[in-house]
Amino acid sequence: MSTTREQPIFSTRAHVFQIDPATKRNWIPASKHALTVSYFYDATRNVYRIISVGGTKAIINSTITPNMTFTKTSQKFGQWADSRANTVYGLGFASEQHLSQFAEKFQEVKEAARLAREKSQDKTELTNPALNITSHQVLPSPIISSNGPGEDKLFRSQSADVEITTEKERLKKMLSEGSVSEVQWEAEFFSLQDNNNKLVAALHEANANVDQWKKQLAAYQEETETLRQRVAELESQGAHDSSSENNKEDLSQTLEELELLIKTKDEEIQMLKSQKCSRWEAEGEREETLQKLQELETRNAELERRLHLSEQTLAETLAEREKMQSEVTKVAEIMDVKIFELSEIRQGLAKLVESN
Repeated sequence: MSTTREQPIFSTRAHVFQIDPATKRNWIPASKHALTVSYFYDATRNVYRIISVGGTKAIINSTITPNMTFTKTSQKFGQWADSRANTVYGLGFASEQHLSQFAEKFQEVKEAARLAREKSQDKTELTNPALNITSHQVLPSPIISSNGPGEDKLFRSQSADVEITTEKERLKKMLSEGSVSEVQWEAEFFSLQDNNNKLVAALHEANANVDQWKKQLAAYQEETETLRQRVAELESQGAHDSSSENNKEDLSQTLEELELLIKTKDEEIQMLKSQKCSRWEAEGEREETLQKLQELETRNAELERRLHLSEQTLAETLAEREKMQSEVTKVAEIMDVKIFELSEIRQGLAKLVESN
């Protein structure tokens, strides 16, 4: 086909079928995938053709004539018979809109072919010298004799009419017989095609979800590992806190001893004060008692200072311990949530693997 002589005037994509020449009932797919089907116009020969090429092979090469008819057998399937190719072509479209566009273009091209044929016949009559007859000339009618040439012409005309009628009947029979099984086959074909598209889409979505879940699982595992390290650190600090707790027990015991000692010294001070009034005459003893009293008061103040420092240290230790316990509890709750999410993700992956 020359690109300068023939130009495409309309193109679409469809699944191409041909009627089974043996059974005249079933459709045979011409290709595994949808092909480009185009209308071409040959300006040199003034003819229209439907052409579809698969690879290097012309699957459809049908010249459109005025007596052709394109029939819609379903919402997405149409067919036409080509007596020159001695076959019936079928096209399965992706949508009803594509089928309607192809059918409308078939009618336009068919009408253009009819006009082109009439125009060609008019030119033939005008250029034929035997038909250049003026309006006042009358041609004699041919006499058909029983044994002359006229009888032979009549016989050939009747044979041609019978052959055309037989060909039309045969094509109509092919169409009627092929339509029954074609509708069932075409419905099953498009149903399987839709199911296949849905399965492919679901598979792509499942693969994307699996990849996302894997990334999320890796992030959770990394975060869980970080939490485990944090827990280990807190546990080591907790072990350190246990030694601090022993120190606190020692401090508490020392505080109790100091309080008891302070109480004893207070009693001694009170006793000395009570004895001081009865011993005014003993100045030496009085001076000694006052000195002891001052020493006791100084020691009492020192003991009170140590007691205050011990209480402050104990309070700070208890506050730090409570803070560490709160942090350990928070980390444990976060780990419980992450472990629960990991279990749900693993269950989802297991279900997905089972469904695939």
